[in-house]
This record gives sequence, C-alpha cells and structure tokens, in this order.
Amino acid sequence: MKKPILLAAFVVFATTLAQANNKIQSGTIIAENSVACGAKQDKKKESVDLLCQEYVIRADTTDYHVRQEKPANKAIIPINTPVEFTLDKDKIKFKANGKSFEYIVVSESAVPTAAPAKP
Repeated sequence: MKKPILLAAFVVFATTLAQANNKIQSGTIIAENSVACGAKQDKKKESVDLLCQEYVIRADTTDYHVRQEKPANKAIIPINTPVEFTLDKDKIKFKANGKSFEYIVVSESAVPTAAPAKP
C-alpha cells in the first residue's frame, strides 16, 4: 500500500524538478566573441579555421557562456540585447529581437558582486 503512494509522490516530485529547469528566464547579452570551432579544407587542400559566435548571457545570479553548435551564417546579436531563455540540459533556447536561437551552454559562473567603494 505504501509503495504505490511513495512511487507516485516521487514521480510528481521529479516532474516538478524537470519543469522548474525549463521555466522562462530573462537576461541580457553582455559580451560577444568569435571563437574557433573547427576547421575545413578548401579547394587547395589547405586548412581553414571556422569561427563560431560565443555570447555571455547575464541572468539575475548567473552568467551563461553559450556558443553555436556548428559554424553558421547567423546575424551577430548586439550587446545589451534583452533575451528570454529556457535551459534544457546543456542547451539554451532564447529569443532576441523577435528571432529564436539555440546554442550550447559552454560554462556558467556566478555574477560578480560589486566591490564596495573605498573612501
């Protein structure tokens, strides 16, 4: 009798945790860099480095470093652009300027606190 109730409670709890991770959050793009993300050979059999865009999205307490999964000819998103995003494991989906994007989360860090001013 207790096992089915315990199992049902666990399933409800696990579902709640999974949904909490996918909630819509707000943030701002605070930095953009071009980073190497592979290479390809041109017609002369020379290696050409490929670049991907990497952004830093600042939420309330966390900075997310996100990068394109593979090189693409996507427009560069301006710095200080507000975004709404959801996290799903190592992927982030966000909207900026009315367009949707999906990137890989490369790293996370705590938002630095401002140092108190010295008199």
